[in-house]
Amino acid sequence: MIDFLNDIENCLKVLQKGGIFLYPTDTIWGLGCDATNAAAVAKIYHLKKRDEEKSLIVLLADEKDIIQYITQPDLSVLDYLHAVTKPTTVIYDGAIGFAENVINKDGTVAIRITHDAFCKHLIKRYKKPIVSTSANVTGYTPPAIFSSITTEIKNGVDYIVQHRQNDVTPAAPSAIIRWNKDGTTSVIRP
Repeated sequence: MIDFLNDIENCLKVLQKGGIFLYPTDTIWGLGCDATNAAAVAKIYHLKKRDEEKSLIVLLADEKDIIQYITQPDLSVLDYLHAVTKPTTVIYDGAIGFAENVINKDGTVAIRITHDAFCKHLIKRYKKPIVSTSANVTGYTPPAIFSSITTEIKNGVDYIVQHRQNDVTPAAPSAIIRWNKDGTTSVIRP
């Protein structure tokens, strides 16, 4: 029996109401919401005290979902992602179907295909992408474990996932690359 089904149900209720939640990902603990709901995304920017010019990462459950949210994806990026061992976020050109405040002013979006069972399950049940940004106020160190998350962040969300709160394995943010039109990559964060 999966130990996070109650958390999934509670997150689904929050997502449907346009709320935000605190959850474990395949990297660090994150703040999440419906990536297609601009009002929900604005709540995350407000809680993080983050400039809306700085984009947020979006999680998808499956590789096949990229074609729904990118106008002309170069699917050779999937070969690249299969070859890397660290969770990697890719900045793609031609974002579609997201809230306008998720899409960068240059038309790009940062997407990570999650390999985390909880995140995959939640996204598949919700049938939409979710935001995944570090659970910290901008300018402060992203929390490597749940106990490092500040009270300000915890008090600012509509739900805190119970799953993996006791996991003390330090986590790190994902690598970030830009997938260029010529099939090359530019490393943004190793």
